[in-house]
Amino acid sequence: MNYIAFKAIWLNPSFLHYRVPVYKELNELLDGNFTLIYSAYRTPEPVRSKINSVLGDKALGLSKEITINFGSNKENFANRGYKIPFQPGLLKAILDSEPDVIISEGFFQWTPAAVWVKFWRKIPLVIAYEKTIHTEKNAGPLRTFYRHMVIKETDAVCCNGVLSKEYCEKILGMPSDRIVTGAMAADTDELSKQCEKLPPNDIDALEKSLGLTRPIFLYVGRLIRRKGLRELLHGWELYVRNSSSTYGSLLLVGEGPEREVLENIIREHNLPNVTFAGAVNYDDIAPYYAVCDAFIIPTLEDNWSLVVPEAMACGKPILCSKYNGCWPELVRQEVNGWVFDPDNSSELSELLKICRDHIDRLPTMGKASQAIVVNFSPKNAAEAIYKACLIAVNRKN
Repeated sequence: MNYIAFKAIWLNPSFLHYRVPVYKELNELLDGNFTLIYSAYRTPEPVRSKINSVLGDKALGLSKEITINFGSNKENFANRGYKIPFQPGLLKAILDSEPDVIISEGFFQWTPAAVWVKFWRKIPLVIAYEKTIHTEKNAGPLRTFYRHMVIKETDAVCCNGVLSKEYCEKILGMPSDRIVTGAMAADTDELSKQCEKLPPNDIDALEKSLGLTRPIFLYVGRLIRRKGLRELLHGWELYVRNSSSTYGSLLLVGEGPEREVLENIIREHNLPNVTFAGAVNYDDIAPYYAVCDAFIIPTLEDNWSLVVPEAMACGKPILCSKYNGCWPELVRQEVNGWVFDPDNSSELSELLKICRDHIDRLPTMGKASQAIVVNFSPKNAAEAIYKACLIAVNRKN
């Protein structure tokens, strides 16, 4: 790709650690002409420290945001209620940056400000979008109408993968040649290095301290209804009941309001070998990936789960819900994992049994995961975003 320098700003109210390497790579592609505008109120302090060390004064954290919420969303499913933020100083920060192109995260949040600048100042606009037809099934006519209006002012869309592209193209009517995929990435390089450096004794010690037996199936994420953990336990129950030999351990890393419900299910159904590890800091997560034999994500609704490429970078096969938007890019059936329906306990039980009975195959599948995820690095994501920006800039010219 031939690179030309232009000034880009990205409006992203809130992000986590995984986005920092992508912003770093994008800033390098743009020869330092990249500015990130984010909410210092919503972005966690450790992430703020990291982005400030990477971008310096080009990372602009805005404060004193006011948010109005309509409706509740206790189960964390998409499109359950509305959140309208008012960020003082946002328009000024955009205009003071004098960008050649604006990248805005999604259609809501701070995007109305970006659309206003696009309309009045004719500055090209790129939307970074990650949702799918499945996750947007409850968007409703009002949200969809609004998105159609924004798309008319949008020069290019940068999506996570093909399922997100499908939504933008088929539902919103964005031309295919103005949609770029590949915008999402985990910090795969760093996690892979951390796993490689871990002494085997440390992994053995973690296994013993948690009382685990092999095969070890790992889940990492929030303990919320949307993640399908009740369905995972139903599948685990059937798997255990049909096992005449050892069945291994199910390790759940994370915290959330669903934990009490899950503990009640485990107790009432007398489910063995399910271990809660609690919340683990991102910088300390590598040993948990290293200790498992297979990674499982039973989500009922996810755009593009970053825990999947994280586990792949650590050399693990993947059992991935069909409701996870990342599976077309990352999971190749019986090569580095399997795609399953979390509502089908029998299907999930059978996959767990396959992993147990063919545990010797899992390391080879894990190596296949590592080979696949190489193409979804922060550098590749930055290049996809750059390509979308280039499309937008060229449309103005």
